[in-house]
Amino acid sequence: MNSGLLDIYRQKVLDHSRNPHNMRQPARADRQVTGFNPLCGDKLTVFLTLEGNIIKDVAFDGSGCAISLAAASMMTDALQGQSVDRAGELIQEVHAMFGEGAVPHDRRLADMRALENVRDYPSRIKCATLPWTAVQAALDDSGKQVSTE
Repeated sequence: MNSGLLDIYRQKVLDHSRNPHNMRQPARADRQVTGFNPLCGDKLTVFLTLEGNIIKDVAFDGSGCAISLAAASMMTDALQGQSVDRAGELIQEVHAMFGEGAVPHDRRLADMRALENVRDYPSRIKCATLPWTAVQAALDDSGKQVSTE
């Protein structure tokens, strides 16, 4: 990857981590799950408000490294207004991106491409996938804390 593109990606990650989108505790949420990454200390709670089969609102709160905060911010942007089934497909695309090096095809995941170099640092993959793992647990209505370990 050329250095200009890497700089753009770094800036995208910094923008999302410094000014995360949808970082708040909603007044009402149908489901919430806390995710914890003991290796890095990331701890994020994901909140979902569903209207039928549609994610009416998705937000998060907590603390973590720049990668986990950026990934959570990007996740909320991607999942807002999506059907539960479509959200599941996006979650699978993200896990394939980090697990197999697959390029996400959905335009809603364009910002996530800024994190694809995280694959070069296996311990950091857990930072990027933590919010996605937590939102999957919330969609499954498990109500349990999830951990990257």
